[in-house]
Amino acid sequence: QVRLVESGGGLVQPGGSLKLSCAASGSFSSIHGMGWYRQAPGKQRELVAYITSGGSTHYVDSVKGRLTMSMDNAKNTVYLQMNSLKPEDTAVYYCNYVLTRIPWGQGTQVTVSS
Repeated sequence: QVRLVESGGGLVQPGGSLKLSCAASGSFSSIHGMGWYRQAPGKQRELVAYITSGGSTHYVDSVKGRLTMSMDNAKNTVYLQMNSLKPEDTAVYYCNYVLTRIPWGQGTQVTVSS
């Protein structure tokens, strides 16, 4: 069974940066077709970025130009570089596959506040 473990969250001031990591482990684990999701308090979980098996990345408009997703095949890990963070980016961030999701990991909390 594939297991996803997110890390790298924290408290940061507006305009600051964080880099999140998501490691996939287990039998037949892969990072292809992986996405980053977030769930803010009182809101539904939303997909904010994903990477295709070919390596191309896609973002929702609210994060374009500020968040960058990348992957390291050797480490079976995807990353989310978050720059110019805003208070509205505050949420629990999760990774999961886009087409066929598996059980969610614990997520990592990102709090943007002065």
